[in-house]
Amino acid sequence: MGLMYIFPVGTDEVDRTEIISNAKTNSSTIILKSYGLPMIFWGYLAAGLIVLGSMWLASRATLTKLLNYEDPGLHALGLLVQYTLVLTPIVLLAFFFYEKQIHKSDKDLKLVFKLFFIPVFFKKMQLKSYDSFSVDHYMDSPNMAKIYNKAELKAFENKGYFELHALNSDGISLLIDRHSRKADLLKIKDLLSKY
Repeated sequence: MGLMYIFPVGTDEVDRTEIISNAKTNSSTIILKSYGLPMIFWGYLAAGLIVLGSMWLASRATLTKLLNYEDPGLHALGLLVQYTLVLTPIVLLAFFFYEKQIHKSDKDLKLVFKLFFIPVFFKKMQLKSYDSFSVDHYMDSPNMAKIYNKAELKAFENKGYFELHALNSDGISLLIDRHSRKADLLKIKDLLSKY
């Protein structure tokens, strides 16, 4: 999801970066919070909800008939359509209220995944060292445009994507984020290594 939910790359982005100092342990914790989807996606959501609302209005009488039938197959079909029309808006809305957070303090790293502002999943690890992060390049498919090396295909070259990994003391790697720009991941890596 890192290609959709982008993290801040500096401490100057105060609404998405938080630094907490602990006087007892003489350490500080940095919390990076992912940005939400761009505003244009809210327009897409509104359009999708209008279509789903229209489908519900158009199928309401038919759904009532299907749910009143004695046949279990038709009744199940009616329930399937009804649950689909109810759950689809909730799932679509969940994409807009998803947030990923990175908490880093000394050698402790914690990833928190929130849905509707509620933490639903955690990943914790003890890092090998304070700066045991790596940025790796991945390419999913063959780069046919680059193989043919034609000027008109230059815009279609697959550049792949980059992943930011953390390494623990056992040598196990944890994916933190992925991005199409290597420079942004390097900035996040440097930012996390300071705390």
